[in-house]
Amino acid sequence: MSKTTIAVDAARLPILLTELRLPTFARLWPSLAETADAESWPAARFLAALAEHEVAERMQRRIARHAQESRLPPGKTFDAFDFAALPMIGKARFLALAEGDAWIDRGQNILLFGPPGVGKSHLGAALGYALIDNGFRVLFVRTTDLVQKLQSARQELSLAAAIEKLDKYHLLILDDLSYVQKSQAETSALFELIAARYERRSMLITANQPFGAWDSIFPDKAMTVAAIDRLVHHAVIFEINVESYRRKAAVARTPAARQPKPPLEPQEIDAPRQLP
Repeated sequence: MSKTTIAVDAARLPILLTELRLPTFARLWPSLAETADAESWPAARFLAALAEHEVAERMQRRIARHAQESRLPPGKTFDAFDFAALPMIGKARFLALAEGDAWIDRGQNILLFGPPGVGKSHLGAALGYALIDNGFRVLFVRTTDLVQKLQSARQELSLAAAIEKLDKYHLLILDDLSYVQKSQAETSALFELIAARYERRSMLITANQPFGAWDSIFPDKAMTVAAIDRLVHHAVIFEINVESYRRKAAVARTPAARQPKPPLEPQEIDAPRQLP
């Protein structure tokens, strides 16, 4: 093969690879070709090396794209979470959930209950990031915001289409369910979402209130019972009953001089000093 023919082929390759949407191939083939020539690689090895780089970078681009569209709060990962402060929450169990295969395939749900500030939203977001790294699609949204969007879709006669659009997400994280207002129109839209995803797509819900207080969310008892039944039928439930992280952090930031000193007990006043 003449040098002219080789030069022409080399000039055509970037155009062909761009047409085939193989940007990593186009970027790496010259350097890998030099290595292949120097080390006498067979053609199959050369092509396999290029294909591996293309697949790896395509996966990284997909993960970055899915992370951006997920609306997950930045920095809320497992590495940034203090599992030691929550003895009732097993880190190993959440890491197993991050694999996602079994429970997401079955459309199972995760429910996180606890008072404000204990880390429910952080846990949900961290699980979302881990699932995205494993190839799943996740959407994190405040429940009140989503309910308002669904209600707007209902008014435009497009509620079914809006709910169907959410099907592309393997996991839908509804944060702060307890703050949804008790409105027939809004909470019925939330119920339709729950019913539509039942046994098909997974949901992760954080709530400050236990099931017994959900009558304040749904407008009637029958809808409350039906919603709870669908959520818990296939669900993993975590109850977090510890002091608020935010409150502890606020106390820790308070200068020692501003903190009131506890009064001395009589025995502390009268106790003789211990000499070394």
